[in-house]
Amino acid sequence: MADAASMDTNAAVQKVEEAGKQGKLIPQAVENVKQWLTETRYGDYADQVKQHIAEEKWKQLDDVFWTVIPFGTGGRRGFMYPIGCNAINDRTIGESAQGLAEYVREALGSGAKLSCALAYDTRHRSRHFAELCAEIMVANGFQVFFLDGYRSTPALSYTIRLKGCSCGIMVTASHNPPSDNAVKAYWSTGGQLLPPHDQGVIDRVMQVQDIRRVPFAEALQAGQVVYCQAEVDASFAAQHKGQSFSGPRNLKILYSPLHGVGSSAVLPALKVAGFEDVEVFGPHAEPNADFPNVPGHVSNPENPAVFDSMMVHAQTSGAEVILATDPDADRVGCAAPLSFKPHSPWTTFTGNQIGALLADFVLNSRKRSSGLTNQHYVVKTLVTTELIRRIADVYGVKTFGDLQVGFKWIGGVMDEQGPEKFVFGCEESHGYLVGSYARDKDGAVAAMLLAELAAQLKAEGKTLAEQLDALFWQHGYHWEKTSSVTMPGSEGMARMVALMSRVRTAPPTTLAGMKVWRVRDYKNLVQFAPGETPMPFDGPPGDMVMLDLSTPDAPEGNYVAVRPSGTEPKVKFYIFTYEPAELLANLDDTRSQLTARVKQLQQELSDYALQE
Repeated sequence: MADAASMDTNAAVQKVEEAGKQGKLIPQAVENVKQWLTETRYGDYADQVKQHIAEEKWKQLDDVFWTVIPFGTGGRRGFMYPIGCNAINDRTIGESAQGLAEYVREALGSGAKLSCALAYDTRHRSRHFAELCAEIMVANGFQVFFLDGYRSTPALSYTIRLKGCSCGIMVTASHNPPSDNAVKAYWSTGGQLLPPHDQGVIDRVMQVQDIRRVPFAEALQAGQVVYCQAEVDASFAAQHKGQSFSGPRNLKILYSPLHGVGSSAVLPALKVAGFEDVEVFGPHAEPNADFPNVPGHVSNPENPAVFDSMMVHAQTSGAEVILATDPDADRVGCAAPLSFKPHSPWTTFTGNQIGALLADFVLNSRKRSSGLTNQHYVVKTLVTTELIRRIADVYGVKTFGDLQVGFKWIGGVMDEQGPEKFVFGCEESHGYLVGSYARDKDGAVAAMLLAELAAQLKAEGKTLAEQLDALFWQHGYHWEKTSSVTMPGSEGMARMVALMSRVRTAPPTTLAGMKVWRVRDYKNLVQFAPGETPMPFDGPPGDMVMLDLSTPDAPEGNYVAVRPSGTEPKVKFYIFTYEPAELLANLDDTRSQLTARVKQLQQELSDYALQE
C-alpha cells in the first residue's frame, strides 16, 4: 500500500474520486477532501489527508468531510480530529477565530479599538485552542484579555463586560463527551451571537482563506495578550455577592465540579454568600478531560445518574443538599432528601423544577427586599416549563417566554427590555441567571441561590422536594421530560431532515391517547390542525415544531416540541404534561398518572421518529 510521502496530489484525487464511485465516500465528502488536497489554504494538512487516503481510511474521511461543521445554538462544536471540515481541529478553530475577527473589524469600522476576552475549560486541547485563538485575534489587531487557568463560561461573559471588549471566545464543549471540543463566540454585550451578527460571522468563517497568527509567547511579551484572571476572579465573586439574599446559612453542602472548572466559580460564590460547611466531592474534584468518575464519562448534571455516588456519600457524610455543575460551570444540577426524616430517600431535580424553585425564591426575596412592579420581568424559552410563567403571574411580573432554544435569546431580551428590571432567566437545560453582570447562564450564582433557598427551607423544617410539591399544589402539577433519538453522520442528518419534514407535513393525529389539536411550525411560522389549511402566526423563527395535545380535563398544557439539536447529532423531544391545580386531589396519584403519560409519549415519539 502506498504512503503519503510517495503519493502525489493527482493520484490522491483519483483515489478519492474512485472511492466516491464505489460508495465509500458520499459526494460532498469527495468534494471537501479534494479541496483539502488541492487548495493552498489547506496546505498544512494535505499530507495527513493523503496518509488517510493511502491507508484507505474511508470511514474516517467520510465522517470528518461529509459536511462543514456548523455554528449551532452553542457555537461551533464537535468531535476532535486533526483533519476535516466536520471536526474540531486547528483549521476549523482557526477559521472560527479569523472569521470572528474579520467580522468584528468590519462591523465596528475603521479606527475602532478592538479587544477580545478569552477563556477555556478542562477539556483536551482547550488551552491549545485558546492560545491559537489568541494568536489569531492579536494578528488581526485585537488586544486579548486572557483568563490563565480553567475558568467558567459565565466568567468569560462577565470579562467581556468588565473589560469593555469587542467580543469574546470561550473554548468549551460544555457537557459533551470527552472526544469533543468547541468555541463559543460572544459579542460585546457578553452574550452569544445574535442576528444579524451570527450570520455575519458564519459568512466570514466560511470565506476564510488565510489564517493570520502571532506566536502566543511573543504576543504575551509585547502586552498584546494580558492575563487578567486575578482581577476577574475578585470582581466576579463580588457580583455574586451582590445577588445574594440574607437568611440562614446553617447548611451542609456537598458540591461536585464533575471534573470541570466549577471550583473556580462556585466555591467563591458560596463563600462570599456565607456558606462555610461545603465539601467538594473527592472523586469528581480533579480537573480531568476524560471525566473518569461520572457515568459514561459524560459530565452532565441533567443526567440523574451523575448524582448516584454523591447521594450515597451524602447519606453518610450528613450533607443536606448536593450541587453539581457541568464542565464549564454554566449549568447546575441538584439533589436533596425528600424529607428530613431519618433515612429519607433522596431525589434529583429536573432543570424545569430547579427553575421553578429558583423563580419563586428569587421573586419572593426580591419582593420582600426591594419590591416588585409590573415592569419587572422573567425570561424563559419556549421549551421551558410554563410553571415559571404561572409563578411570575402570581407575583405580578411579566414573562417573556416566546423564545427559541439557547440562552443567547434570554440575554437578548435583557438588552432589549432593559436589564434594570430583569429578575430571573432560565432554560430547561439547567441554565439560570439573576443580575445584569453577564448575558449567559451562570452555574455559580444558581448554586449559591439554591443553597440559600435550601438553608431557608431547612430553618422552616422543609426540604426542596417539599417546597416543589407546595408549588404544584398552588400552580398545578407540571411534569416535563426531554428525550432524544441519536442520528449520527451523513445518513443521520438526512434522517433528521426527513423527520422534521414529516412532522410538518404528516404529523401524528394522536399521541398517548390525546388528540393533536394544533401543530405550530416555527420554521415556516404557520399553525394548523392536522388535515387543515395552515395559517400564519407570529413567533420566533427556528427549526422546531410544537404539537399541542388535549385531554377532556386539561385542554391546554400538554404538548410536545420537536427540534434537531444545534450541538449534537440528535433529534430532541421536549414533553410537557400538566394537571390544573383545581383538579389535584392526591399528588402521588397525579405524579403516577403523568409519569405514565410521559413514558407513553416517549415511546410513541421514538416509534414515530424511527419510521422509514
